[in-house]
Amino acid sequence: MKDSGVEYSSNKKHKIVFVLGSTATGKSKLSVDLATFFPSEIINSDKIQFYKGLDIITNKINQSDRRGVPHHLLGVIHEPDADLTAGEFCRLVEDSIADVISRGCLPIVVGGSNNYIEALVENPITDFRSRFDCCFLWTDVALPVLYKYIGKRVDQMVELGLVEEVGEMFVPGADYSRGIRRAIGAPELESYFKAEKNNEEETYKKELLKSAIHEIKENTCKLALRQFGKIHRLRDELGWGLHRIDVTAVFEKSGEEAADEWMNAVLKPSLGIVGDFLNEKQRSYQMETMTKNRMGVMNNGYEELKGKWNFGSNNAIGFGLVIGFTSLSLMANWILSWK
Repeated sequence: MKDSGVEYSSNKKHKIVFVLGSTATGKSKLSVDLATFFPSEIINSDKIQFYKGLDIITNKINQSDRRGVPHHLLGVIHEPDADLTAGEFCRLVEDSIADVISRGCLPIVVGGSNNYIEALVENPITDFRSRFDCCFLWTDVALPVLYKYIGKRVDQMVELGLVEEVGEMFVPGADYSRGIRRAIGAPELESYFKAEKNNEEETYKKELLKSAIHEIKENTCKLALRQFGKIHRLRDELGWGLHRIDVTAVFEKSGEEAADEWMNAVLKPSLGIVGDFLNEKQRSYQMETMTKNRMGVMNNGYEELKGKWNFGSNNAIGFGLVIGFTSLSLMANWILSWK
């Protein structure tokens, strides 16, 4: 490791939480929620989000949804054609982990690049497993429900400016097998932007755009399926102890019902798992921190929550509002469980 100021003793493992899952299953939102309860910082492990730019199609979490939680390794590669190798990925993530630990915080590593995450955790050279105690949360959504949601999310991304964003970096003859241009959404739109450049007929361009958006949806669903399979491999073949969090019911509801479902089916069990994972010394400090965080959001209005809830939208209200209105009862449950 580099000289980060963190000492890795042989008789103590530093604790890390990983939030895994297919694309669009709520990984980023869960990580931010956890970080409002525990003194944590979030480390991105989605390799395409390492690149600067294309924030919409790479679905980088925006500043408002981060809710003040420090995020690392988002947009740190400025060369669009650079290739991020597994080795470089591991080095950057380990350096960020060391920095977060040096500040006395819990690293929460979140992302869907499961092959690279496997390379990080199972690295025999750095002996990651002997130095770190890992807790793996897996946000899972039934595939038919997820596929339907992905279609809606792509439509939302188009409304937010997906096409215009890709158009700004369109270069005729660009290599879509390298760097950030591999992101789903860029290669699919190449034919459309070529037609625009050649001043083709509007009807033809509209058909190309419609086809490209459909292809983006299909390829995103295929990505979700591949990620689903890789997570099963980590659990079934490599023996990773994954804590499966079923998020399906949240996607099947809306408004107040979705907010309640997130709290009861996703956040509460996740808090219990991470709380049990942390040692008693950490719990004492985190209980004080959680109390302050929960009381800080108590004044937010429940009607505002119901009106603004839109799971998966980049403009969705933070889940901290949900936490606020159930904080007293949840706090009591935690206090009793820790005695």
